[in-house]
Amino acid sequence: MEGKKKTQEAERTSDRPSVTGDAPMTRGESRGKAKARLRVAKAYKMYVGGAFVRSESGRYFQVESAKGHADADADVVNVPRGSRKDVRDAVLAAKNALGGWEKRTPFNRGQILYRLAEVMESRRAELVESIARAGGALEDAEREVEAAIDRAVYYAGWADKVSGVVASHNPVSGPHFGFSLPEPMGVVCVLAPERPSLLGLLSTTLPVITGGNTCVALASAEDPRTAIVFSECLATSDLPGGVLNVLTGHADELAPVMAKHREVIAIDAWLVDADLRAKVQAEGADNVKRVKVRVPMDPDSWLDERRGQGLSWIERHLETKTVWHPMGV
Repeated sequence: MEGKKKTQEAERTSDRPSVTGDAPMTRGESRGKAKARLRVAKAYKMYVGGAFVRSESGRYFQVESAKGHADADADVVNVPRGSRKDVRDAVLAAKNALGGWEKRTPFNRGQILYRLAEVMESRRAELVESIARAGGALEDAEREVEAAIDRAVYYAGWADKVSGVVASHNPVSGPHFGFSLPEPMGVVCVLAPERPSLLGLLSTTLPVITGGNTCVALASAEDPRTAIVFSECLATSDLPGGVLNVLTGHADELAPVMAKHREVIAIDAWLVDADLRAKVQAEGADNVKRVKVRVPMDPDSWLDERRGQGLSWIERHLETKTVWHPMGV
């Protein structure tokens, strides 16, 4: 017992200030001497089937921030480099989502696109920062984001009006009526222009889904991070998973794969390289795919409401079904 008392007394004595005058550290002082907290760095992922995924191959490519820009993440980040398998997975997700999306009423599709615009508005500052981080001037980035949000609202308004404008009653000679009605084509692949990274992506994909199609898009390789931020807007809107899938990677690797895929009904490619354009056209023709290969417009043209948007952008991804109906008794 006497040994135990001595031990307890020694423990109490060790808690007292030392006789040399050194006082114990206060709570504030201990915080000051603690290590600085490491912030959680953003992990960039592709958006497939309503979920954020890494590349199936495990590959990445590096993207640098513009010189002089104070990047909150890092000067160089890793972005998934999509593979052939990633294209197949995205097309499958789009195919599975097609039935539910095309059966929704056009009015409901318009509501969902308007909700997307709301989410983009709430994350406007982050989208502007992302474009500026990739090298765009802050003023130009603000104009692009504003135009992109307005474009989402524009196509939301068109969703329930396309059929009324495009459909027709055909004059026929005979005891029947003839009606022509627009229908979605199916799964459409889009190779978005490199610049403008956000407005170009929205301007080429939203017309596709407005008409009831589903879409697999390859984002800009020069600024894929902005496309991923936009994908986060998709994930927090009411858009069903698989309707719009966003891949990141290199067009020369993924474009021919998209053109070859037999479940893809059409491809809309904005490519600079003439050899790649010819290859996509040849691969698409081999399986009788509707292929539109275009030379990208200059950035200011995308901002032009007369060139960067319109009913014709929706019509190019629609099929026309003609219905005959007898009249009389």
